[in-house]
Amino acid sequence: MTTNTELTQINILEVMRMLPHRYPFLLIDRVLSVEPAKSLTAIKNVTINEEFFTGHFAEYPVMPGVLIVEAMAQAAGILIIKSFGERKSNELYFFAGIDKARFKRQVIPGDQLVFEITLVKMTRGVGKFVAVAKVDGQVAAEAELLIAKKELDFSI
Repeated sequence: MTTNTELTQINILEVMRMLPHRYPFLLIDRVLSVEPAKSLTAIKNVTINEEFFTGHFAEYPVMPGVLIVEAMAQAAGILIIKSFGERKSNELYFFAGIDKARFKRQVIPGDQLVFEITLVKMTRGVGKFVAVAKVDGQVAAEAELLIAKKELDFSI
């Protein structure tokens, strides 16, 4: 059986080439698979060394839900690039909407988040995605995301 899924993993160096985010805000460690214009699976290894754990919460470290959603959006950004080509140097993709966000399991140091991102549609530079984050096969978070392309004007 032949599929369009690219089984070649994308390592952190390639992720950094595609995304403008950097430490401590780069939240994707590796892409496991991509089916262009359809889906992507990526991971984030959660460690106690993450800066956000110093204050969320000191006695009981839990990854903030907003950062899980941000990681889903970063994975969606990689899917856009792998589906529709590299972004121009003056283009970025931004959140345009978050719907139906649900948090079902706490994410703690030592967990590996697996992101399953599905492209629902892409229209005039705006993509709609269904995103699921899992730990050990259990859903930790899920959301529908809207990601929009914006051309930046650096002449200001």
